[in-house]
Amino acid sequence: MPVFSWLRSPLHALRQRLGASTVATPGPDSQIQAYFRDKASQQGYTLSQGQQRVIAAMAEQVARLPAGRARSLYLHGQVGRGKSWLLDGFFNALGEIPKRRLHFHDFFARLHQGMFDHRQAPDALALTLDALLGDCRVLCFDEFHVHDIGDAMLLTRLFQALFERGIFVLVTSNYAPAGLLPNPLYHQRFEPVIRLIEARMDILEVGGDQDYRALPGAGTQQRFTQGLYLWPGSPQQRHQLGLNDATEDVLLNVGKRQLRARVRDEHSVVFDFSAICEQATAVIDYLDLVQRFEHWTIEHLPNLEDCTIAAQQRFINLVDVLYDRDKQLLLIGELPLEQSLGGSVADLARTRSRLGQLRQMGPA
Repeated sequence: MPVFSWLRSPLHALRQRLGASTVATPGPDSQIQAYFRDKASQQGYTLSQGQQRVIAAMAEQVARLPAGRARSLYLHGQVGRGKSWLLDGFFNALGEIPKRRLHFHDFFARLHQGMFDHRQAPDALALTLDALLGDCRVLCFDEFHVHDIGDAMLLTRLFQALFERGIFVLVTSNYAPAGLLPNPLYHQRFEPVIRLIEARMDILEVGGDQDYRALPGAGTQQRFTQGLYLWPGSPQQRHQLGLNDATEDVLLNVGKRQLRARVRDEHSVVFDFSAICEQATAVIDYLDLVQRFEHWTIEHLPNLEDCTIAAQQRFINLVDVLYDRDKQLLLIGELPLEQSLGGSVADLARTRSRLGQLRQMGPA
């Protein structure tokens, strides 16, 4: 069945009854263009040239989907340039086409688990993708980045499998393909993935001077709006917010680990930064925990500049997961927020942008 058979609408049926010359059904490419024009108008801002180029490319490739000739798209650019907004808009404008929108952390955690579950099978990857994607024709990955060489080695096989299945892939990233996995110890081993992406995807930069995260309600996702950054977390501040320091520590079973935390109620959990970011935790642990708890408190955030690279990266990953799942966050630090988020990991730019959406409360 052609991909766009899912897009037939009452207007299409009317056209069949009245004749093609009476009512013209807009094609999927014009639907994409119209969706973004309307969305930008509703939100009261003008599309940048970079965004317009991306939207035109989306429309062009969508028109090629039914014939199986579409090239996948890789969008990159600085934080706040509207990449996630473009991805969300594209996803929503596709109507009922079988599609999936996944945060890359979430997908890769599920991919690893599926590969483990099917490890005795001749093609564990194929079975895992069957379970994860089903009849998916369009796959959207938000926040694509690579820091682990084990993930990097699997990525070549993953992208080859997706392209062989004829799945259209849309990716957003803060990095151009050549900037992925910059660690010089591993980058050379990642070059086959870069070559594959560059050969099979159109690479488009989403540029412009405007940071859309600075515009209330415009351009990109606005999350953490109910969250708070508190410093320095004095007893007076805690009392004002009704925080109960008397709650006893518990050990939470998370996969094969036990993590020390305080549980205020069945929906609320409190972690010390050292317990969740300076221990050997992983994204799959955070994905498990966000299914259990809606309200998160992370205490004693230090200046990240004083932490190891591994602890910085865990904190970045944790914020990504909490943000993507739109959890309520109370973050308690020792310093003002802008002074706490130093560090040498490139992804901290994204973390600063996301945590910047928290309300901030300092000393009275």
